Amino acid sequence: MSKKIALVGHCGPDSSFLRLAVSKADRSAKVVSADDTSELDTVLKNGVNLLLLNREMPYGFGMSSGVEVIKMLKPLHPNVKFMLVSNYPDAQQDAEQAGAMKGFGKREIGGPKVGEVIRAALGE
Repeated sequence: MSKKIALVGHCGPDSSFLRLAVSKADRSAKVVSADDTSELDTVLKNGVNLLLLNREMPYGFGMSSGVEVIKMLKPLHPNVKFMLVSNYPDAQQDAEQAGAMKGFGKREIGGPKVGEVIRAALGE
């Protein structure tokens, strides 16, 4: 059964780059997007293995940061993996303290580290 990964709060160009990185890491993974709270609720309801969250949440989420989303959702969805996409080490540290796995920065999207952390998150 293929894994499902949701891109949460990313702009169009970042979503395209992330989709490409996910397909390189796991060709069988299904990638979906959540651009607001309603879409995120649907993704969670339908089942997802990994959420790749933007550091800054766009209008429509009611929260300003991916870390806030992790803090709110991790206790409610303990079987879902969370990962922050951010170049800022302090944001990565805050995300990990909130229960996320070690994430990666946008500058790393084309590199081998992204595939490694995605495969690790998916248990491969």
